[in-house]
Amino acid sequence: MPDTETLWFLIVGSLLVFMGIAATTFRRLPISAAMFYLAIGFALGPIGARLLHLDLIADAHLLRVVTEIALLVSLFTIGLRLRVPVFDALWWLPLRLGVPAMLVTIGLLAPFGVYVLGLAWGPALLLAAILAPTDPVLAHDVQVHDPGDRDVLRFALSGEGGLNDGIALPFALLGLTLCANSPGSTDMGLTWQFAGGTLWGIVGAVAIGGLLGWATTHAVTWLRTHHAQALGLEGFFALGLIELSFGCAQLAHTYGFLAVFAAGVAMRRVEHQASGERSPRSTIGSVDSEDVVATAADPDKAHAYMTESVLGFTIELERIAEVAIMAMIGNVLANLRVPFFTWSSAALIVALFVVIRPAAVELSLLGSRASHAQRRLMSWFGIRGIGSFYYLAYALEHGPTAAVLPLLPLTLAVVTASVFVHGVSATPLMNWYHRGRSGQP
Repeated sequence: MPDTETLWFLIVGSLLVFMGIAATTFRRLPISAAMFYLAIGFALGPIGARLLHLDLIADAHLLRVVTEIALLVSLFTIGLRLRVPVFDALWWLPLRLGVPAMLVTIGLLAPFGVYVLGLAWGPALLLAAILAPTDPVLAHDVQVHDPGDRDVLRFALSGEGGLNDGIALPFALLGLTLCANSPGSTDMGLTWQFAGGTLWGIVGAVAIGGLLGWATTHAVTWLRTHHAQALGLEGFFALGLIELSFGCAQLAHTYGFLAVFAAGVAMRRVEHQASGERSPRSTIGSVDSEDVVATAADPDKAHAYMTESVLGFTIELERIAEVAIMAMIGNVLANLRVPFFTWSSAALIVALFVVIRPAAVELSLLGSRASHAQRRLMSWFGIRGIGSFYYLAYALEHGPTAAVLPLLPLTLAVVTASVFVHGVSATPLMNWYHRGRSGQP
């Protein structure tokens, strides 16, 4: 019988090889890779192999840090995919979904938590903030695939996932504050402090991430084209820019997730301005495998080559992070000491997926250019997953445990339901949508 370390090498190696082979097959089936990873994590728990025992309460710090890293990579990757000018009218759709729709979701979820689930206002607001952001990691089938894709549905859902994971933070912090204090302790001072901190958090994060993305991309391409320096190792630039953006945003008391997303958007914007309306791939053209440096240092190709290389690297990282995080969530479910599918969680799932999300989308998109079919799909694909898990771990790490504990089974039930329900429906619904679009004149 092999020892535990050997077993882990065998399990992880087999999983990664299998997913590398089966990835194309998963895209054609009404099933998502996240469902498979979740099941693997569950099977590694006490009911199955008994190799992994993650406790969400005891391991909150570890789970929060690992999930944070995964979100940072994913948010940066989404920003790199959105190849649209900053002031293009298409940005209004993700802005509407990322801010007003999220506010409506919180505004409807919090009273539901109080009057239906029986929570106090602090935990109810915290639960609403945890479940308000849509997931940027699990929504592969509904997101922009290639830079320059201007499809209204995919662009809106991609941009929404990039925006609302950062903007949800102040509401989670407010919920934690209310959990720690009595309701009567809130006053106008707290209200103005919250409003001012939120405004600075958003504006400052966008400015910091955008400036760092712009400066780093220009600096590296200038060194390459003028001095044949800083060649290769695009992965170092990607990780460095992600960490710098997040660190500077945290230091300035702004929202780090939003800064990283803005850095990705800024890097893509620099490439777009350099390449013009040509696609990045046509700008790069054929690459001589024996002289890659010639392409990387070519003034006409440097921006596109660097940006596409960074995008390819971060996509691979994002896929690996998805394996790790979803397996961790599955194992947390296996080790959960209380049932997570109850009448309360079922009511929450139905309310969020069928009532609250559609209402938030319809209200925020009044008068927009989105068609009726696109709005219906945006309403349905409010995928909850790794972002919600992150805020749950964050709340356990920083908040009063007694107030946060009742939210564990509710949040995990919503995330699990979203992984399976949205995972099963994504492929057929998007195929239906694409057939409808191709049939248009």
